[in-house]
Amino acid sequence: MPTPASETRQQAVAGDRETDGVTRRGAVLFAAMSVIWGVPYLFIRVADRGLHPAVIVSWRTLIGALVLLPFAAHAKALRPVLPAWRWLVAFAVIEMAVPWYLLTDAERHLDSSLTGLLVAAVPLVGALIATVGGHEDRLTGVRAVGLGVGVAGVAALLGVDLDLHGAGAWPVVEVLVVAVCYATGPVIVARRLAGMPGIGVSALSLSVAAAIYLVPGIVQWPQSRPPASAVWSVVALGLVCTALAFVLFYDLIAEIGPSRSTVITYLNPAVALLLGVVILGEPLTVGMLIGFPLVLLGSFLATRGAGRRPPLDESAGDVAESDVRAT
Repeated sequence: MPTPASETRQQAVAGDRETDGVTRRGAVLFAAMSVIWGVPYLFIRVADRGLHPAVIVSWRTLIGALVLLPFAAHAKALRPVLPAWRWLVAFAVIEMAVPWYLLTDAERHLDSSLTGLLVAAVPLVGALIATVGGHEDRLTGVRAVGLGVGVAGVAALLGVDLDLHGAGAWPVVEVLVVAVCYATGPVIVARRLAGMPGIGVSALSLSVAAAIYLVPGIVQWPQSRPPASAVWSVVALGLVCTALAFVLFYDLIAEIGPSRSTVITYLNPAVALLLGVVILGEPLTVGMLIGFPLVLLGSFLATRGAGRRPPLDESAGDVAESDVRAT
């Protein structure tokens, strides 16, 4: 665990990174993460065509855990997390097990591009939770306007020429619950897992989620051979969008600092929208053109002026608690 002196030094170094220019390596890492955490919606949509959501989440978390655990063990980042195992399990359930299943199930009925845009509302939910919970800056006029603009954007996404393909409202409810989960998970990290190695938290959380879905993944394995595209999509989800994503993200934070790193939150949905329209041939609707910019603007305003969050342990890179998340 870091000492007060090391924490002060760590925060000072992170602050220096925030004021320095972005290096070429930092720019490459930033571009890579913008794509890597924007592409899962595409892979999930493809995997849904041949595999049950429980199978997809099971293999995604298992692959991610098997890849990340050696990295975490080498960094001696596992043991410091174990004393807080109850909150680690809670974090794994709220940030991974529940939202990844709901997201995967919802994409059986929703276009990947729409799903990505709806998840873009996470900063709005996070700002609201932070304000109500009293562990963030007070709700200023600018932030209140941001929440209002963001809600209007979500309403435009859902209320303008939305086609649910006859599935009813449940898939939309699932995605909105995902947004709440993604916004709640960081609160657990901030209050109960702060100061712990980020890669250790991620590796063990994935292990917990993999254990939860091990039996359902086996039971729901299809009787006939699944399409190769579905299988490879799950492999990509586990290797690229989960394991590699966490490794690169911690490198990104070490390179450019935590605040700049969170900007990818605003770019991931744009990548999801582009891939869905170009690769999967999904429609680009009026609701998307109106709602997406409003959601981004609202998220920016609603999170503006937030107080500096405590970083995780330096062995995992200077990671703010809101950054321990993968789509």
